[in-house]
Amino acid sequence: MKEFIQNFTSVSGVFNDWVYSNVLFWLLIAAGLFFSVRTKFVQVRLFPEGIRVLTEKSHDGGISSFQALMIATASRVGTGNIAGVATAIVSGGAGAVFWMWVMAVVGSASAFVESTLAQIYKQKDGEIFKGGPAYYIERAMKARWLGIVFAVLLIVTFAFGFNGLQAYNIASALEHYAGDSYSTAAMITGILLAVISAVLFFGGAHKISLVSSVLVPIMAGIYILVGLIITFAHIADLPSIFGEIFRSAFDFQAIFGGFAGSCVVWGIKRGLFSNEAGMGSAPNAAAAADVSHPVKQGLVQVISVFIDTIIICSTTVFIILCTDQFTYGGDLNGIPLVQQSVQSMYGEFGVGIITVSVALFAFTSLIGNYFYAEANIKFISGNKTFMNVFRVLAIIMVFIGANSNLKLAWNMADILMAGMALVNIISLFCLGGIAVRALNDYTRQRKEGKNPVFKAADIGLDNTDVWK
Repeated sequence: MKEFIQNFTSVSGVFNDWVYSNVLFWLLIAAGLFFSVRTKFVQVRLFPEGIRVLTEKSHDGGISSFQALMIATASRVGTGNIAGVATAIVSGGAGAVFWMWVMAVVGSASAFVESTLAQIYKQKDGEIFKGGPAYYIERAMKARWLGIVFAVLLIVTFAFGFNGLQAYNIASALEHYAGDSYSTAAMITGILLAVISAVLFFGGAHKISLVSSVLVPIMAGIYILVGLIITFAHIADLPSIFGEIFRSAFDFQAIFGGFAGSCVVWGIKRGLFSNEAGMGSAPNAAAAADVSHPVKQGLVQVISVFIDTIIICSTTVFIILCTDQFTYGGDLNGIPLVQQSVQSMYGEFGVGIITVSVALFAFTSLIGNYFYAEANIKFISGNKTFMNVFRVLAIIMVFIGANSNLKLAWNMADILMAGMALVNIISLFCLGGIAVRALNDYTRQRKEGKNPVFKAADIGLDNTDVWK
């Protein structure tokens, strides 16, 4: 049985790499480029407008744009922003950074479209709202069965696969200090995480939004501050670092000599899979925001992509490149590389900083992932018993994840996420015109000097619950 599991794990890993490299990779690029053109690069021309929208408050009892942004950022910003970026640099070279930035800009157009659609087709859920791809697939495409397929894929992926992984990342971050007592430390960590998760999961969307709006800025602030100190300490090296990034990014002989492992592929992969633009996860948070026009939250989600890739991932980039601890194609990789990079300036204290950052990144991802899953459980059934059983299972998975390296489960979660993303991308190509019409309505009202208010009938829709 053990041999079978090992073989199946190996096969699932190979299949996972093939799906992401040969199918999802190209579809996400195509979607980002297509919607960038269709929206006339809304992610660039209306970026300042997205910043302005963030200052708007919700109605009493509602979730604000900022809180919804923090939930989406909580899930987007995870240990991949540290380990994944390090892997991209070591495997693809410094040029991977440039292509990571490019895909953040291109991919955010898909983030705008999916989040705007989620707002248009959201539904009332007590004092707040719920929504996401499952909801707009059901209502706009009249395909509830496909919405259920998406919902099931997301629930299994985020609540059971990725949340187990995040719990494991938190526990494993203590290995440096626990030594031979690691198993005991992991057990205690699992119990503590399960208790905290129980409080948040049973506390509902409001509690999760409040915790996210506090933790995410702290988490990001600590990590960015460390990166800025390191960057300014090496400010004289920045011209040569940027020169290396751009030189490597356009070294066409190296790129086309081995495209599959080139800086282009590594950079684009890191950009796409870090910010999740177009994959259908973040719209579940975007739908919860209480705004006067769906486009407002679409613009806010563009900012979430910016925070994830341009700010957080770039912090990791400069930590690594400024301290010059990496070797192209070397064995030192992932979180250990970042730890050594920070340690070269801060000593053992630097390792502690990265340990805390990894734990916070993983924990905020954990609660953001649960928020996504809960919205999709509600799509399948509003039964309270069904919901409570799900919450208990999600808490158990947090405990199991902290104490187990479930590589097979996480390989399967990656594969299921690819399926989820494929369903969402197909729906975006079918429904993207609705988001474009909403965008045109928004820009028209802004030109008239109004604070845009959305009415579904103004863009020819009669199948929404909230905007009649």
